Amino acid sequence: MKSAAVPTVFIIDDDRGMRQAIHDLVESVGLRAESFATGEEFLGTRQIGRPSCLVLDVRLPQMSGLDFQRRLTETGVQIPIIFVTAHGDIPMSVRALKSGAMEFLTKPFRDQDLLDAIQQALDRDRIAQKEQAEVHDLLERYRGLTRREQEVMTLVGLRNAQ
Repeated sequence: MKSAAVPTVFIIDDDRGMRQAIHDLVESVGLRAESFATGEEFLGTRQIGRPSCLVLDVRLPQMSGLDFQRRLTETGVQIPIIFVTAHGDIPMSVRALKSGAMEFLTKPFRDQDLLDAIQQALDRDRIAQKEQAEVHDLLERYRGLTRREQEVMTLVGLRNAQ
């Protein structure tokens, strides 16, 4: 497998010990891990083009994980998110999941629960990237058609009477 195709798990947690523990766990199963103490660090270095997901702490010093999730959505960054927190409650988890999070785990969590959530998130991102590539390919093919061919394409699928 090419190194560019190795899935990446991004970890944002201000607790250095927790960040390192998750980082080591991820790498122990052959995945690539990149760790950050803040969301700003992540935004400055994110690499696109390989399947990825984000393990995000809810409580961060500068901007909460939930606010960071909203910021990602507003800026068009699409990445599956797994929230982790030591101080979660039901309304918080509902808000995260309604906003598109894949999972909401309370610390301490079982390693296998996190790994399962990561695998599901990576699978979702693989599918999303494949679909985006297919749409991009179709748009490029459409743009390569002559104006008349594009006109005909808009009529394909209409009933004869139309």
